Amino acid sequence: MDRATYLRLLDTLATYEDVHRVAHAEHFDEELLFVIHTHRVTRDATRRFYVLKRQMPQLAGQWKRGRSMLDIAREWKFPPVLLGQQMLGELGIPRKKVWGTFLHPETAPDARLKHEVEALLEADMIYSPRGMELQRERGRKGEERMQTWLDKHGIGFRTEKDLRGKYAKTPDALLDEPIIFYGQKIMWIESKANFGDDVELRKNLKRQLGPYTELFGEGAVVYWYGYVDGAQSPDGILLWDGDTFEGITPIVPPRSEGSPAAHHSRDPARRATPGSPPSDRGSAHGGNAAAPPP
Repeated sequence: MDRATYLRLLDTLATYEDVHRVAHAEHFDEELLFVIHTHRVTRDATRRFYVLKRQMPQLAGQWKRGRSMLDIAREWKFPPVLLGQQMLGELGIPRKKVWGTFLHPETAPDARLKHEVEALLEADMIYSPRGMELQRERGRKGEERMQTWLDKHGIGFRTEKDLRGKYAKTPDALLDEPIIFYGQKIMWIESKANFGDDVELRKNLKRQLGPYTELFGEGAVVYWYGYVDGAQSPDGILLWDGDTFEGITPIVPPRSEGSPAAHHSRDPARRATPGSPPSDRGSAHGGNAAAPPP
């Protein structure tokens, strides 16, 4: 996606209703727009969290005088569940009880709070348990698509679950043997059910991708919802979108004697070299295709 379009969408998608409106009016994928909307909401909430917290005694007073928490959240343009959690804390409810109330509103201290919490949960598609589960489901689907591609091409790998406890940080798929893409070895692949903008790429590089290269060597990251044109990946990390990744057809030569057995694959792990990706995909840093970093 070109940078101007992304920035326009990021500015436009202020509410969940905006996601539906823009998807209908401009024929964008609604799930992609929701992912971009989530970027906007979560970053703004992080930036203003303590600003709101300082106002909480005053806002709690408004609530005691009859104003609803949802009305206050909408006025402040703040995620309803996050505001409600702060409000319950301000009312003296212990943190553990606050979390329990948002998981099970029927356990709220009184009928008014039960009604308020139910309204906040209904209005919040990001921080509610329903929103959290949708996010986890997107992640699971991305990993399943990645594993399906690896299995389809007979590429053995170990998952994060297989590697847990063995390394400080583990990718979603550590390949049994490297595949080669345009001369670059790939030892691991990370699946991201997200859109890769500059902020997201910097965060992931610092927390995950950089350490993977130190531990396992060169690898690749798949952003299933795409990434912004001109996004930069460092040496040793290829940047792919979902269409590019699933469009690669690796050539898998016979495995040499003594090569390690495959994990999570019907066929043995083999050293693979990809075939030519579709020619109209461009480059990794200016279009939607993968190519080695400059």
